[in-house]
Amino acid sequence: MTIPAELIQQLVKATHVAVLTGAGVSAESGVPTFRDAQTGLWAKYSPEELATPRAFRRNPRLVWEWYEWRRKLVANAKPNPAHLALAAMEKRFEQFHLITQNVDGLHQRAGSTAVIELHGNITRTKCFDEDTVVLNWPDTGDVPPKCPNCGGLLRPDVVWFEEAMPETEMNLATQASTNCDVFLSIGTSTVVYPAASLPFEALRSGAIVVEINPQSTSLTSHAHYVLQGKAGEMVPLLLAAL
Repeated sequence: MTIPAELIQQLVKATHVAVLTGAGVSAESGVPTFRDAQTGLWAKYSPEELATPRAFRRNPRLVWEWYEWRRKLVANAKPNPAHLALAAMEKRFEQFHLITQNVDGLHQRAGSTAVIELHGNITRTKCFDEDTVVLNWPDTGDVPPKCPNCGGLLRPDVVWFEEAMPETEMNLATQASTNCDVFLSIGTSTVVYPAASLPFEALRSGAIVVEINPQSTSLTSHAHYVLQGKAGEMVPLLLAAL
């Protein structure tokens, strides 16, 4: 696919670029989407049994073990060409914000530094009671382990259903979307709110909006440019054209 010359011109003159990435980018590294991760042993459980505060209170061991299984999948995954191209793209612009719905940390592993994590990071752990990140804890054999500070249960530092989005990150993402010259929506179905509102915020603020996705979404008919294809193919093409 040829990248439209007009899009390249818009990017070349842009000083502020914002990017939103979704599950499609991680899927190309072999990281299953949330729904796809409910397979095998986990197929019999609903999201409400694995990813809500209520589920954790009811059966913390079950929830912890599911996330441990997912953490191993993430640890074995590697950044794909889309991750690497976005990390390289960051260096091309005066301001560059990478907003992600993904929790796997692959953008950081690829070299991206300006990452806004809307849904947290599965590789981090926090205290369920104190809501603070915990880096180390004694190995007592407890599942889940206990917080070394208060003795409460530890949990993955991700946003569960029924939980509010992190206010700081959401504010940063909104500011980046409303102030950018070009907004790239990559590998996201644009159905999970409030993240799905960000490209429309960019549109309302006068930014050029580009969608990169294999399938059409609710954003497709509104975007200025649509690059239909996999992120791992389209983002490197875009970078090369710059």
